[in-house]
Amino acid sequence: MPTQRPPTIDPQAAQRWQQMPPALSPWLHEEVARRMEERLAWIKRQPESWAHWDPVRGGLQAHALLAQRYPHAECFVAEARKENAQYAAKQIAKPWWQPTRWTDKATHFALPGEGSVQMLWANMTLHMAADPQVLMAQWHRALAVDGFLMFSCLGPDTLQELRGLYQALGWPAPSHDFTDMHDWGDMLGAAGFAEPVMDMERITLTFETPQRLLQELRGLGRNLQPQRFSGLRGRQWREQLHQELERLPLQLTFEVIYGHAFKPAPRLTVRAETVLSLAQMRETLNQRKTFSRNP
Repeated sequence: MPTQRPPTIDPQAAQRWQQMPPALSPWLHEEVARRMEERLAWIKRQPESWAHWDPVRGGLQAHALLAQRYPHAECFVAEARKENAQYAAKQIAKPWWQPTRWTDKATHFALPGEGSVQMLWANMTLHMAADPQVLMAQWHRALAVDGFLMFSCLGPDTLQELRGLYQALGWPAPSHDFTDMHDWGDMLGAAGFAEPVMDMERITLTFETPQRLLQELRGLGRNLQPQRFSGLRGRQWREQLHQELERLPLQLTFEVIYGHAFKPAPRLTVRAETVLSLAQMRETLNQRKTFSRNP
């Protein structure tokens, strides 16, 4: 499948972000995961196995909610880095004294095999992917036929307050551009998914100080914009940023996009068109008539 990488994402910066040591799941990611988990009540299908994609950043608290919803389902915890998988295992593993430890289905800290899961859960990861269509193709391969995908990511109205401030000061954008939900829907269809359903909500966070606001941003991700500041900024720049933020309401808007889609059965292969002349068609029909008359 041909892919087109997002023009405002630096692939090397995206890779460095993925390789960073694991940290606690951000509050916003956990909150979005909680809201997305509530949407599973609309889906009556109970998966026999499911995959949690990138749970360390996506929400380890949310993993407990999913495990509680599907206690008898096998689970794959999909982390690309070995260190992240080990960290997730320590956080998710149940104590030896917990009774359900011996009755619940197994949890595998590995990528799911092809067609091995009926649900794939990916919270707040797609907008940080250097090649989201490749990531969608991975999800599609992991899902079984009639399996479903649940994901969330940030939309284009995210950080509109900070974008306006940076633009007014003549600074490069504070983040890469985020994709519109309609474009995500088109990419899902191109990746082979069916019946994509997309919706969106805005969450506004308020902060007591500029320092707390910037701390929250550092936990959520990094600026992958290729035209970002080329080097480190000094204390003077930081102090200017703090002063400028104090002149504004200390709040940040996050546009959160939720997506849901199914993996349909493969389409039947259509044979290539065959073109026959009128004479060839008559000869073919005559041969069939002759064959039908012979014993």
